[in-house]
Amino acid sequence: MKILVAMSGGVDSSVAAAVLLKQGHEVVAAYMKNWINEENILGDCPWQQDIEDARAVSERLGIEFRVVNLMADYRERVVKYLLEGYQQGVTPNPDVMCNREIKFGVFLDYALEQGFSAVATGHYARVTHAEENGSGPSRIWRGLDRNKDQTYFLALMRQHQARRALFPIGNLQKAEVRQRAEALGLATAGKKDSQGICFIGQVKMTDFLRAFVPDAPGGIVGTDGRRLGSHRGLHLYTLGQRKGLGVASNTYKEAYVVVEKRPATRELVLAFEHPEAPGLYASRAVVGSLSWVGEPPMTPNEHRRLQAQPRYRCPGQDAMIEWTGEDSLTVRFDQPQRALSPGQICAFYEGDELLGGGIFQEIHTV
Repeated sequence: MKILVAMSGGVDSSVAAAVLLKQGHEVVAAYMKNWINEENILGDCPWQQDIEDARAVSERLGIEFRVVNLMADYRERVVKYLLEGYQQGVTPNPDVMCNREIKFGVFLDYALEQGFSAVATGHYARVTHAEENGSGPSRIWRGLDRNKDQTYFLALMRQHQARRALFPIGNLQKAEVRQRAEALGLATAGKKDSQGICFIGQVKMTDFLRAFVPDAPGGIVGTDGRRLGSHRGLHLYTLGQRKGLGVASNTYKEAYVVVEKRPATRELVLAFEHPEAPGLYASRAVVGSLSWVGEPPMTPNEHRRLQAQPRYRCPGQDAMIEWTGEDSLTVRFDQPQRALSPGQICAFYEGDELLGGGIFQEIHTV
């Protein structure tokens, strides 16, 4: 099979290419040039080093290396989504959108136009295709390394994308990935995992937002209406945030946490962190903008128990799912969930299988 590997300049995609090459596939590596920090935002945007590392790995493996410029698409499909989300007071997830719109969107389109049969990435996830399981759709499963599982970030992928996706390291543990890279003498073997915004790098979200979104100052208040301070803009805060609030805790060492944002008055509402804090915990939410890897897991007249994962570093939560509209579901969590926020991604699972996901639209707090 002729496969285009999305080579990021990290160890995971490097080993993904090596695995496919060992399996006998025709492999080409490509770095997606999505962002070069033209605005000189504070932070580390190491795209040049990433290209050099990806090129070095490709040379070591003896495969062709390309740089594919997707900067215009990235700005339109990811950065615009990110900025508009924060301006509207919601909490977007650029990594999830990057996977659907860029890696398995315009990059996949490029690959197919160039005669490739599939796109491979270094995600810790697994996929089975019809030719492997006999019949039916392509299906996505959690990676075997549960500490690194990244299927949450694939929650908005659709069937036509899953059919063309390969995740060669999904059956490996992270330690084994690094061992293979070292054995092959790859330049990325000891490179630290990338952090920060997808393809933008080590940039603080607040710095990134302030470079594009003007300040909109307002007051910080308690749930009793008492003024506690001031802020530079509601878009710089998320529900459940504890740090960077600019308000000191009380003498009993209780920490403040964001429980509400009021766009009409520009008020940021804080409460002390505890299970009974008003607005902090929710047992029910409406999820819309649904996307399924295969067919929807139930008909409009059914309800079903699934696992719902409300954020990346969170185990799947048992919940009852039922349709509430043509493109929305009500999720009733067995246990109240902390700091759910409109705009966040909710991924749905049955066992280890990723069924799909959607975007939190309404949060009904306890």
